[in-house]
Amino acid sequence: MSNDAAVDTVEEDAVEVDEVREALLSALETELGDAIVEQHLRPGDDLWLRVSRDSWVTTGTVLRRKMGFGYFGFLSAIDWMPSPYGRDMDSQVDLTLNPPEDEAETPEMEWGVAGGSTRFQILARVNDIVNGRAVTLKVDVPDDDLAIDTWIPVYEGANWHEREVHEMFGINFVGHSNLRNLYLPGAFEGHPMRKDFALLSRRIKPWPGIVDVEQMPGDDEDEAAEGGDA
Repeated sequence: MSNDAAVDTVEEDAVEVDEVREALLSALETELGDAIVEQHLRPGDDLWLRVSRDSWVTTGTVLRRKMGFGYFGFLSAIDWMPSPYGRDMDSQVDLTLNPPEDEAETPEMEWGVAGGSTRFQILARVNDIVNGRAVTLKVDVPDDDLAIDTWIPVYEGANWHEREVHEMFGINFVGHSNLRNLYLPGAFEGHPMRKDFALLSRRIKPWPGIVDVEQMPGDDEDEAAEGGDA
């Protein structure tokens, strides 16, 4: 084995052991127990936890009050349902480069790391900036009950994030006293970040659309000159 190969092997073995995140996961398992539905640790990268909906506020409280995760990064949501419009919402360039194999076939729902079992999930990230630790949290929101307790009593910074999720996905945050729209008119109907929300402007002219490129002044003369040289 060459010296370079030996170094590569040592580096690969080293990254497989992530003592900081493994210790964090162990501590969270002790604190939360059965509240953790699924976990995924990628050494040298990140730690993901999916917790039960009933333990959502408890999880945030444990992280902040007991484990020093005082920095709130973000809270958002994701709709895992494949778009019913297929590639219909893509630009003409995308359609040309990636033609659909079977437009009649509907893809099955797939989830990211730490799994999932519902169409909608809440995601949040918090940090312990003193010790350089972070964790990404996920929680399933049942399709027939799109509601979850607010995180505002734990992380006040979740206020506007929850308003945005409510507006864009239609998920209610129980205990939030001001779920007014941030971007859309108050009478707006629907939730634009849901996969089944049709963006009519893109159906009329797919974004970024087909752009008619006009010739710049002098192009005609240049093409004529090139033709003459040939």
